[in-house]
Amino acid sequence: MPATREELFALLDELGIAHNTTDHEPVFTVEDSAAVKAHMPGAHTKNLFLKDKGGNFFLICAESQAQIKVNKLHPHLGCKRLSFGKAEYLMEHLGVTPGSVCLFAIMNDKDANVQLIIDKTLTDADVVNFHPLLNDATTAISSEDMVKFAKATGHDPIIMDFEAIAPPE
Repeated sequence: MPATREELFALLDELGIAHNTTDHEPVFTVEDSAAVKAHMPGAHTKNLFLKDKGGNFFLICAESQAQIKVNKLHPHLGCKRLSFGKAEYLMEHLGVTPGSVCLFAIMNDKDANVQLIIDKTLTDADVVNFHPLLNDATTAISSEDMVKFAKATGHDPIIMDFEAIAPPE
C-alpha cells in the first residue's frame, strides 16, 4: 500500500525535517497552482515521472518554470529516449496518481527503481514546496532537508542544472 500523508509526516518528523503544510483545492498543473503559490514562500515545483526505452524510470523534480524538453533530455542522463511514464507504472513505483507526482512519493519506491533528478535551482533555494502525496495540499521543507529526505529513502539524487541545458529561445 502506498504511504499516507500521516505516514509521510511521521517520517519527516522521525528524520528531524521541519515541515509546514497548507491545504488547498486540488491542482493538476503548474498553471492551476498559481493562486496557491502566490501565498506560499519558497521555490515551487513541477514533477515529471518518465520512463526510457530501456525500461528505466526517472522522477524529475524541477522549479515550476524550468524549461524541460523531455525529448532532448536523454543525452544528459545517459539513458535511452524518454517519454512520460504511464499511470500504472506511476502507481506501481511511486504510489501516486497523475497530478500528485512529487518528491515525497519516492518513499514508496522501496527498491529504489526510480532515479531521482533534482533541479539545481531547487537545491539553491532556501525553501521548496511539494504536494504531500496528494495534490490537495502543499508542504514546504528546506532544500537541505529535500536532499536529506531523498537519501533517507535510498535515493541518491542527481542534481541537474536545467537552466544550463534549456533550449535557446
